[in-house]
This record gives sequence, structure tokens and C-alpha cells, in this order.
Amino acid sequence: MLRFSKSLGAALLLGMAAGAVAQPPGRRPTTTIQQGEACPPGTTEIRPRSCMAPDLPPPSIVDYRPRSTLVTPAHMVTRAKYPAVDFHGHPEGLIESEEGLAKLGAAMDSLNVRIMVAADNLRGDQLRRVLAAVRASPRMRDRVRILAGVDLRNVGPGWAERAIADLDSSIAAGAVGVGEIPKSFGLSIRKADGSRLRLDDPDLDPLWAACARLRIPVFIHTADPEQFFEPIDYANERWLELALFPGRRYPPDRFPSFQELMTERDNLFRKHPKTTFVAAHMGWEANDLGRLGKLLDEMPNVYTEVGAVLYDIGRQPRGAHDFFVKYQDRILFGKDSFQPEEYPYYWRVFETRDEYFDYYRGYHAFWKLYGIDLPDSVLKKVYSQNALKIIKSSP
Repeated sequence: MLRFSKSLGAALLLGMAAGAVAQPPGRRPTTTIQQGEACPPGTTEIRPRSCMAPDLPPPSIVDYRPRSTLVTPAHMVTRAKYPAVDFHGHPEGLIESEEGLAKLGAAMDSLNVRIMVAADNLRGDQLRRVLAAVRASPRMRDRVRILAGVDLRNVGPGWAERAIADLDSSIAAGAVGVGEIPKSFGLSIRKADGSRLRLDDPDLDPLWAACARLRIPVFIHTADPEQFFEPIDYANERWLELALFPGRRYPPDRFPSFQELMTERDNLFRKHPKTTFVAAHMGWEANDLGRLGKLLDEMPNVYTEVGAVLYDIGRQPRGAHDFFVKYQDRILFGKDSFQPEEYPYYWRVFETRDEYFDYYRGYHAFWKLYGIDLPDSVLKKVYSQNALKIIKSSP
């Protein structure tokens, strides 16, 4: 039987009374917490309701990069299994010259991306210059499509007539849709009277009706990840990104809430059932597929695309697989930022059963990804067929 001295027993009792439990010589003290409580800062739970600080100085979140010892099959997919349409393209200057288009085409060939939809919100003379450059390229004229921009500033008397005339002109010139309508819509764009332009503002109704008349899709980016609207604390899983880019946060004293923006967006979609909308970035609801599924169930005029949310898709492989199968006719492939070396991560998540592999930007996600192993019939729809249903004049 283990015997303690009177002095050691007294020290233990005093420590327990203070919350910190003294340990036998050679062991560090622990702190007792109640069920449901969090450990004090600088400590972690080592047994139920018992917290301890590490013996070594802890690394920062930036420096901690543990090497996984997990050994599993790995399938590096450099080319999409089936030709893809990138509905969320931002090739920027590459589509303004024959030289740039040649570079774009070579990169697309290496990835098996057949068509790039440029979603750079282009208008006026810039739109027409880009359309002319694409038409002049024998190699790329059938492989690049352009979305037209809409100027949503200063909405007020006479705005709708001007915007619709500009849109009609853009579509006649060769644009195939509207977008990417930027996230500033709803967040910061102001009307002519100085008030915030709400997403469901009735002054915009004639524009969305014109899109239905023209039978063109509206590609719309609403808000940003929900965590960007929350406090920057250690419970926020996007802490590192917000610490690196503090301008990406939306304080409640300056911006509407995430839920307010989602409500306005859904009202917009609901008010215009004849207009085809594509919600960029899976509507920033890839972390809550049940909520996104309800939107798609209620509104058959709404599609969504996967750009820049692979970190949420790949961390829930069973749920994401089932979601993509269920909504296989409503999901489009899109990448967002044009970085050719990042596309293979999408192919690997969509096409394989690989486990526990890195995402391409550590500050977006400190967790690992898993392949969701989509059936070929679903891959074909997500990669191209769904996009070709809603894009006019595409081969």
C-alpha cells in the first residue's frame, strides 16, 4: 500500500482546494475542471476533467506542422477523368491576347479542362476587347466563355433601364451570363440615397427579370465564410486566415450578419423562380450541407459550384459523397483562383478514396482531406454536363 507523508498529504489537499492538484515529485501539477468546462489557457485535458500544461514551450499555430505517419494508398490525379468546364474562372490577363490565351490553353490541356468560363464581372469596352481576343483565337474561341458584369452602384431612379440596356448589349456581343456578382453586393454597395443595397431590393427586380428573358445564368457570390463574421478568438477555426488577412473579417458594427445576408439571398432566389442563379462557393454552406440541401430542394432555379470550398467537401467524405449523388444535377465544377497546380487536389477529392491528405492552402484549413469517390455518372455531370445545360453557345 502506497504511503504518503503528512506534509505531502497536506500539500495535496491545499492544491485540490485551489483547483491545481499537486503531483508526486517529478510530475507537473494538474488542474481539475467541472464537466463541460474548458481547460485553462496554456493547458490541455489529459484525463477526464484533468488539465495539464506541456513541459516544453508550445509552438505557434504557424510553426506546428506535424508529419503524418499514416501509411495509406495515394492516387495523385493530375488530369480530370472527364473533360471539365470551369464555371468559376478568373484567368484575368490571360484572355486579353493571343499569347495569354495560348498559355491558358496549354494549362487547361494539362488538366483536362475543356472550357473556361471567365467570371470577372467585365463590362463595356473591356468586355468587348476580351470577346474580340477570344473570337480571334482559332485554338481558344470554343474554349473560353465570358460572363458580363453589372454595375450595382447607385441604384435608384433610371438605374434599371440603363442596366438592362447594358446587359442586352453585352449578351448581344457574346457574353453568356452575368457574373461573378461580387460579395460587395449586400455587404458594402450603396444605393443612390446612401442606404445599403440589400440583395432582395425590389429596385433590382427588373434586372433579374431581364436575365430570365434572356435565359442566362446569374453567378452570384454572397457573403464569405460564416467564421469571418465571428470574433477572432481561439474557437474560430479560421483564426489563422483572419490573423493573416484581418481585412477579411466583417465586424457586426459595420456589416450585416451572415444570417441576414443568407436570408436576403434566399429571398432573391425565391422571388425570381424563372431566373437561373448559381450560388458561388456552395453558398458558403458546404460546412452545413443540410442547410444547402434545403435551399436546393425549395428552389429548382438554383445551382451551386464548388470553387474554393474543397476544404469543407473533403473533410466529410461520406456526407459529401451522398450530397453530390443526391444533387448531382445541380452542382457545377469551379476553381476560382487560376492556379493550375491546385486543380489536382479537386480531382483527387472527387475521384478517389484516398485518406487524410493535405489541402493546398494550410491557412484555409489545418485539417486533412479525404476522397469522396464519386460515380462516373456524377463526375460527368459535375465536371461539365450541368454547366453546359445553362451556358448558351458552348460546344
